[in-house]
Amino acid sequence: MEGAASTFEFLGLTFNVGNLISILLAACVVFVLVYALSRHLTIKPGKAQNVLEYAVDFTNGIVRSSISGETSRTLGLWGFTLFMFIIIANLQGLFLHIDISGVTYVKSPTSDPVVTMTLSLMTLTLAQFLGIRQLGYKGHFQNYLKPFVFFLPINLFEEFTNFLTLGLRLFGNILSGEMLLGIILGMSHGGAVMWVVSFILELAWTGFSVFIGCIQAYVFVTLSSVYISRKLELED
Repeated sequence: MEGAASTFEFLGLTFNVGNLISILLAACVVFVLVYALSRHLTIKPGKAQNVLEYAVDFTNGIVRSSISGETSRTLGLWGFTLFMFIIIANLQGLFLHIDISGVTYVKSPTSDPVVTMTLSLMTLTLAQFLGIRQLGYKGHFQNYLKPFVFFLPINLFEEFTNFLTLGLRLFGNILSGEMLLGIILGMSHGGAVMWVVSFILELAWTGFSVFIGCIQAYVFVTLSSVYISRKLELED
């Protein structure tokens, strides 16, 4: 449990300083990275612009694979922003983890369930909004009564489980990776041999965690797109 110094209250709400700093840092890294890659946009793209265009095409492909029509084009920026933030947030704690007097100030924001569940809630809220805009209030909420009226509790429960699984899947994968990395680092205090072993394991696990962090960003955006697409169609 983090120390009391890591929290503060504002308007009756308690905020975690480490979470806020970590989220802000991840957002700043995304902004600086995108700004640096897009500073000199030309008709004949250079290496930096190629990287940015590849990332945009990649996330647009994720969105278009689940969502069709004009909506997929309007959600392109959403998919790109969400993917970039999550992938940076996932990897941040692997390369920068700051603990001072037992208080964590910088880590992977997605290793905290509050952050991942907030991202999940944002996705579900966006899906509800787009569903109502596409189908109207009547058409949107009629989907909860299909295939039969008495399926309403089941459909509502499915909404809740979608909310939980979307956020907890991301949280669990990132937290477990950081915890195991911490255990490996702790092995380095067991002497010269253990230091060498832990160093090798740390390199291997860091590489694997980078892969997992990228995959989880892809999975989150993909599942979010699928969930939104389901809200844009009338069910039979």
